[in-house]
Amino acid sequence: MKNKINYNFASTNKNFIKMKRILLSLVIIISGLYFGQNITGFKAGVHAGLPTGDIKDIYSVNMGADVAYTFLDLKIAQIGLASGYSQYVGKDLGGVKLNTGIIPVAATGKVNLVSFFVGADVGYAFFTGDHGNETGGFYYQPKLGFNLPSSEIYLAYKGVSVDGGTFSSVNAGFNWKF
Repeated sequence: MKNKINYNFASTNKNFIKMKRILLSLVIIISGLYFGQNITGFKAGVHAGLPTGDIKDIYSVNMGADVAYTFLDLKIAQIGLASGYSQYVGKDLGGVKLNTGIIPVAATGKVNLVSFFVGADVGYAFFTGDHGNETGGFYYQPKLGFNLPSSEIYLAYKGVSVDGGTFSSVNAGFNWKF
């Protein structure tokens, strides 16, 4: 019998319904702005980081892959959609080692400031693996980075808010632009 640690996160459908409405509104707004704009492209990358906050004593490292497609280019800013997979590798807690993943579905935005950029991903993240009672939660990831000709390097704070806690980590990442 496998031991699991219960996080005491209360599962609610209200947050999921609210997030679906927010995401649908964002898609409608972005789609309305899209007509007549230039298509900018696809990004794929990797990230690694350290868990923080409520989960730092349970998980040792966070790593994963990211994808994004920006379809609205306003020269100084880009807007699009982002997803990926992020794995939180658990520490050995007396024979119990949890592994939890998140799959975010988010709107992404980026403002270019010369060679640097600030950006954020906002949406909903679904949990996979040993995640307690929650199925997902509000996802956010503010970023600060440096633009290169065919790639970008960034630092980010990734968080998933759920009732009773936050899955969070500080990450460094690298994206290739296509």
